[in-house]
Amino acid sequence: METALDPATLGRLKWSCRRGLLENDLFIQRFFERHGDGLAGRHARGLAWLMHLSDNDLLDLLLRRTELPAGLEQPEVAEVLAMMRNPPIELPSEGNAR
Repeated sequence: METALDPATLGRLKWSCRRGLLENDLFIQRFFERHGDGLAGRHARGLAWLMHLSDNDLLDLLLRRTELPAGLEQPEVAEVLAMMRNPPIELPSEGNAR
């Protein structure tokens, strides 16, 4: 099992993932909030591949309008994309529980 990225590497990775479209930044921010502490080298590699896409192509992938193109069908890219696409689990608040 791969070890988690050290804080300095994680910080550089976050910096390199800044995008021009707010929508992409929101997906990326949520990804780091949910998975940042457990990211390993394979995740960094998969994320780097995704960051080579144009903003519009990345957003289309994140919104499931398209699927990975043939050149990006690599396990680490698919894993990171799935992690970015999955919405957070919504727990019922105490006031709405029945």
